[in-house]
Amino acid sequence: MPILSASLGITRYRVVGEIPDALWREIPQRLKDNAFKDIDATTDERSFGWCNLDNMLDLEWAESPPEKGHFLCFSLRLDTRRIPPAVFKKHCMIALAQELGVAKAEGKAFISKDRRREIKDQVMLRLRARSLPVPAVFDAVWNTQSGRVLFLGTNSKAKELFEEQFEASFGLELEALTPFALGLDMLGEGAASRLENLEPTSFI
Repeated sequence: MPILSASLGITRYRVVGEIPDALWREIPQRLKDNAFKDIDATTDERSFGWCNLDNMLDLEWAESPPEKGHFLCFSLRLDTRRIPPAVFKKHCMIALAQELGVAKAEGKAFISKDRRREIKDQVMLRLRARSLPVPAVFDAVWNTQSGRVLFLGTNSKAKELFEEQFEASFGLELEALTPFALGLDMLGEGAASRLENLEPTSFI
């Protein structure tokens, strides 16, 4: 989801713990080390990694740097091959029917369980080879002064992938700023028991 869209779904995070000063100089290289790897010419089901926020095809940040003032801006790109179940089922039926014809010609009345599994795996690989991966891009903005991170996505799987990729790339853990976490951030840890016992108020 591009950050310049008319409407946005945003997840806010804070970085847990202290950020080493040396890390800021390493981030451009760490982005490149963990950049997206293209799978168009493969049969891989999915690939993910960082890319330039200004151009998802720029994996070397040649078009523009990630530094934008005191912000670091980059994107998480996820390419996924999706084979519709109905398509997979159809081609499995075709392949199994052909295999059964060969088996009967050889005097066999059935196809073994292991051979059926092997045929299904082969069908999936053939279909993936004929299918182009669908790209999805999620922008991220990291405020280097406050340590807050904005992720342009609210899907639980996308958020989980972002959190894992962020920690793997930078060695830093993210904590989602839920209303409860924001309350603790503003009021301090001493307010935890009060916040835990809050009940919703109906204004109807």
